Amino acid sequence: MRYIFRLVLILVILAAIAVIAYSYIGDLTAQRITVETPVTLEVN
Repeated sequence: MRYIFRLVLILVILAAIAVIAYSYIGDLTAQRITVETPVTLEVN
């Protein structure tokens, strides 16, 4: 039972390290583009 708990604990720690590393190394920035939409206004 002790070995299973230790294995689960190690896997959780490794998963946390992997998520932190991916957030720093991975490209998580959004792509920015300019969008222009013509608008017709009716003036009375």
